[in-house]
Amino acid sequence: MNPQTLTTQARFDRTAATINVSASAGRINLAGQTFNAKQLIIFPDRPHIFNINGSDYRGKLKLIINPDGNSFNAINIVPLEPYLAGVVGAEMPNYWEPAALKAQAIAARTYCLYIKKHFGTKRNWDVRKTAANQVYLGIKAESVQVWDAVNKTYGQVLVCRQPDGSENIFPAYFSSTCGGHTENSQHVFGGDYFEPLAGVDCPYCKYVAKPSFFFWPMVKFDKAEVTNKLIKKYPSLQKLKKITNIIPTKKSDYGQFSRLTSIKLVGSNGKSSFLRAEDLRLTIDPTGWKLKSTICQIVNMGKTWAFISGRGYGHGVGLCQCGAQAMAREGKSPSQILLHYYPGFRIVNVY
Repeated sequence: MNPQTLTTQARFDRTAATINVSASAGRINLAGQTFNAKQLIIFPDRPHIFNINGSDYRGKLKLIINPDGNSFNAINIVPLEPYLAGVVGAEMPNYWEPAALKAQAIAARTYCLYIKKHFGTKRNWDVRKTAANQVYLGIKAESVQVWDAVNKTYGQVLVCRQPDGSENIFPAYFSSTCGGHTENSQHVFGGDYFEPLAGVDCPYCKYVAKPSFFFWPMVKFDKAEVTNKLIKKYPSLQKLKKITNIIPTKKSDYGQFSRLTSIKLVGSNGKSSFLRAEDLRLTIDPTGWKLKSTICQIVNMGKTWAFISGRGYGHGVGLCQCGAQAMAREGKSPSQILLHYYPGFRIVNVY
């Protein structure tokens, strides 16, 4: 057996000293020791907490050498419930209503297990710690209120009828502020149809969302920068040369506003291609802080693209977090909140 393929374990006593970790020539260098292995699992001493880049996390730390041999990925191995305590407090303010925090805990637990089941088996990790999946900040996101929400929903997940007729978990998406109506997941992410993710009216989030999130101001992006970002993310767009026009082709109309779902990119050579509007948004502004949603209009302003009449914050699929808080303030229970945003689900205990 090739020793390079083995996973090595290392255990450290509690220490306040900084331990430097690096990788070189396919080896992990840790605290003056060199480990001749592709993977290294670090077991912190009780209370099983480690600190990486200034943040504390529960569980174990797994280091995996990248193919270049000179860099590595850091993976937190942690049980689901402590993981959720680091998610709920990162995704919602811990002073929000208990019912909203509990609804968030159930949605986040469901989403995590769905992503793990459908994608985690193909890679060395289950979910990212960023908004690409759901935000996870470890111990600094924990609080008494958050742990109460996690503990009182222990093991609870959402299930619904699947495309094949079976009943199972589904990707329980959520976002900050839907702007007045949630969106069909197929229009944003593609994939299978799930009844709870078809989109519903939301008259609630306007009462909780920051004014700059519910209605956001015009933002501009340089056309050359937009072209470069799109081609870098989607190399097939090189055939367009320079992008000269962005034309909305599909949208969901909700009366007072509409959400763009598909756009046509036109190149300087007359060729064209199509993208989901959410992919365009997050390619132009990966942070999502400026171009907050696809509820907007796109205007050609010479050397820049302007996005105006913006409304809402996030992709708008599934649970609207500000809407959940508003419903909780009205006295709605976690199940009532979840039933509004995910119609057609059932709550079950998986353990």
